[in-house]
Amino acid sequence: MERGILKYLIFEYSSPLLWRGFRRGNKLFTLEQPITTQAVTAKPQPIEWISNLRVKALFLVIILHASSPLLMDVQKAKVGDWLAADFYNALSRFAVPVFVMITGALLFNKEYELGSFLKTKLSRIIWPFLFWSLVFIGYGWYDEELNFSSDVWHNVTIVLHQLHYGAYYHLWYVYMLIGLYLIIPVMSRFVRNATEKEIQYFLVVWFIVIAFSQPYLTHFMPQVDVRYFTGYIGYLVLGYYLANKEIPQKGFIAPLWIFYLLCLAGITLGTYFISESTHSLSTIMYEPLGPFIILYSAGVFLLVRATPYPLPRSLARVRDIAGNYSLGIYLCHALFLTLMSDWGISYTLCNPFLSIPITAVVCFVLSFVLIFILSKIPVVGKYLAG
Repeated sequence: MERGILKYLIFEYSSPLLWRGFRRGNKLFTLEQPITTQAVTAKPQPIEWISNLRVKALFLVIILHASSPLLMDVQKAKVGDWLAADFYNALSRFAVPVFVMITGALLFNKEYELGSFLKTKLSRIIWPFLFWSLVFIGYGWYDEELNFSSDVWHNVTIVLHQLHYGAYYHLWYVYMLIGLYLIIPVMSRFVRNATEKEIQYFLVVWFIVIAFSQPYLTHFMPQVDVRYFTGYIGYLVLGYYLANKEIPQKGFIAPLWIFYLLCLAGITLGTYFISESTHSLSTIMYEPLGPFIILYSAGVFLLVRATPYPLPRSLARVRDIAGNYSLGIYLCHALFLTLMSDWGISYTLCNPFLSIPITAVVCFVLSFVLIFILSKIPVVGKYLAG
């Protein structure tokens, strides 16, 4: 049964016809937005389930980072408290992969003029990234983690070093995203013109390579150069594939919920037992480039897509605004988590099963408000808010 669900997850699920799709044999399946009697506007309308999934993933990233300090304290924390951090980490580990899958779902269906694409996409993330990197460098100086002096070249070296390796723990995502944007104009041509079988072939090989790259299977990996099937690029293709594959209308939501709950329980308990046996934190089941999170992320992606829930207009507007500023919220949320910890708002506030989501909600609201205000600054607002 598990094998059947697994096969179904990888190859058989997808959404109502939304965009240009893939070829099956020599036949091209064209996926369109639903026909509407309204006048066509230049700006495409947001897709409900994608909008819901983006904001959900954004909030879960904050949950993950709010729970991680307690998770790292595996040696000293009470078992019950640590299990709360373990649970919330497992709950949210699909967030970053799903962000990448959304990018593939939205960007792979279009043809781009290379220069225009790179200018538009890269400028949208590089300027906010540089601004917030400098903010975190400034905070590092304020917090006495970085030591500047009267030597200008010494100070420049520190700043360049921080920009080279990342000024704060969460900024690795931006470096990864820049790399993906560089390959998207090329990769999208392959995906749009590939047959369904070719896309499936790429995803299967990518999954196998990822699996054999894990510490427990590395010694079984033959000395074959498979670097072209590694990294987050597979999530781009997976997102496009699962967003465009036709899905059955009945009998698939329940198996998806079961699969989701099994993944959540398996990752939570697996991390606990492995960490318990090794007497140290094991993140082997948390790894985003690992087989467990790949399957988990695919299941969540399909589950949200298969169970759309329309929001009231007012909430949908707030969701869409938050989604539009998701990059800015992501960039600044780590600063608020750090400041809030100094204010006593963290997992220590009360029972971690309650304090972690409370901390995440406060952080999300503060980040949203700040980015919304920054976005209203004339001329430079968009470069600060993302």
